[in-house]
Amino acid sequence: MASRKTYLRNLLLQRFDWMEERVLERAVASGYAHITPAMNRLFAHMWGQPVGLSELSRRLGISRQAVHKLASEAARHGLVEFVASTEDARVVMLRFTDEGWAMSASAARDFEAIETAITAKLGKAKVAQLKALLAEPWGDEGA
Repeated sequence: MASRKTYLRNLLLQRFDWMEERVLERAVASGYAHITPAMNRLFAHMWGQPVGLSELSRRLGISRQAVHKLASEAARHGLVEFVASTEDARVVMLRFTDEGWAMSASAARDFEAIETAITAKLGKAKVAQLKALLAEPWGDEGA
């Protein structure tokens, strides 16, 4: 039987899953137990600014209807709200509410704490190198 090759994709996915678990654990501890992994990804793809549902659909790789359902769930928790685009009234945008911004600030503190723990394990130089490598353009995005 041939040995299994370790693909970069699998390693990145394992580390993403590890990070996601810690982020969601900290969300529960911070009073945001209602945040699901799907909501967490939605928030990450909002990039801190109002964004159209169609654009979120493209970024997440899911249907616009699925994005709307997910956004509606987050809106029921008071974290986001639907607004019309200032450029095109036909476009529905999603943006953080004040509570959403508070949740985002809490998450940012959690990200810092997780990175601090990783740095304690791997060392500053390795974490800096990892960030530098991941920031490098890998394909057409750098052209």
